[in-house]
Amino acid sequence: MMEPSRLVRSLSRLRVAIALAVVAGAIGAASIVVPSTNCYALDNASHLVDFSRWIGHTFEYDGKGSMEEDDLAVRFCKDVETRSSTGFVNFGRFDKFNHFTAGSGHIDFVQHFYNGDLRKCEKSYDKLGRTAQVNIICGSCSKSQCKDELGCICNVTYESPCRVFVELAIPCKKQGPRVFEGFTIGFHPRSWEIVYNGLTQPGFEKSYPDFSFRTEQAHVTLYMTAISSHSNLVQKPIVKVFPENGLDVKLSGSAMTGRYPTTLSPTTLILDWRCETPRDSLYKVEITVPVDGYEPVHFTLSKICEHRQDTGGDAIRGWAVFGILSLICIILSTLLCIGGFVYKMRVEHQRGLDALPGITILSACLETVSGGTSGYSRAEEINSAFTNQASWEQPPDYDYAAKKSSGRAYEFNECL
Repeated sequence: MMEPSRLVRSLSRLRVAIALAVVAGAIGAASIVVPSTNCYALDNASHLVDFSRWIGHTFEYDGKGSMEEDDLAVRFCKDVETRSSTGFVNFGRFDKFNHFTAGSGHIDFVQHFYNGDLRKCEKSYDKLGRTAQVNIICGSCSKSQCKDELGCICNVTYESPCRVFVELAIPCKKQGPRVFEGFTIGFHPRSWEIVYNGLTQPGFEKSYPDFSFRTEQAHVTLYMTAISSHSNLVQKPIVKVFPENGLDVKLSGSAMTGRYPTTLSPTTLILDWRCETPRDSLYKVEITVPVDGYEPVHFTLSKICEHRQDTGGDAIRGWAVFGILSLICIILSTLLCIGGFVYKMRVEHQRGLDALPGITILSACLETVSGGTSGYSRAEEINSAFTNQASWEQPPDYDYAAKKSSGRAYEFNECL
């Protein structure tokens, strides 16, 4: 029997091996790309089923209904119409705004066709004219086998002259990858340029020059959302760079801390990528988001490196040095001003503005600019000017004492 310590070590190695296998599988996963046409659906188990090869194939049904004896034709993912001797009547068209959804019970998929002919149906079914619903069964009809290998129409039911239900049996292809429905990734909290409904959008399934980022864009922020009931299945993203050397990529944000994304509170995935080695071709950054129980979400971002980029740390250190030097200069200037002010007050016995360092030079500059007539004047110069004026205005022979001794009253009026 194996010793307990050896058993623990063996289990630890097994867990590590399993974790590495899961990571390696996630990195090597291919993108689940949205099909090139809108003729696809997700089944009840969230598996992707692509019907693109069926587009335009016509299934005909001989009219035997009690309402109309017209033949009915379904052009897959195109339209539904009835044919008779009087002409064609359109019962709806299939476009990107219509739904191709999973069914229930014995119905595997449902297609909706809207905006058919309006004649006598102007107010029917939400004013969309004639409409049709095609219920698709993967296999054969319940009552009989289809003669055509590509399938046949099992039954046609007219709910009214304006709406028809068609039961169609076809051999569905095998299930595709399981898609994590409701999961989105975009460049804004409410956008999904990269991933929509778990499917990677065109342009991000591989590297494209038209979808690449410039050298100057050193940071890219992605926003991830998921249905809250399944958000706990989302795991931390994994990054792989090709070629491995030349582009330094670091991931951060709330998505890397393990926080679950929701539609009301998206998580952020921040890419800090810096060009270390310029090259003519693109750098390819493959990002994989593992999802428990589903195929991992995989997409690719590309970057052009035309020149080498400085590290963000160097820029921060440069600003830090500039700030420290600026602070030192401000402190030295303040100390010199205070020292000069104290020196002039204590040694040169100056007061007020005259004690400020550099005030003499400033006064000279102001006086020069103003022409020397209205510049800054010292206090003693102003007093001397008033003294000279007063002495000039007094008569030389005016005797105040004589006037006082005579007892005569006098008035002193001085006009300046």
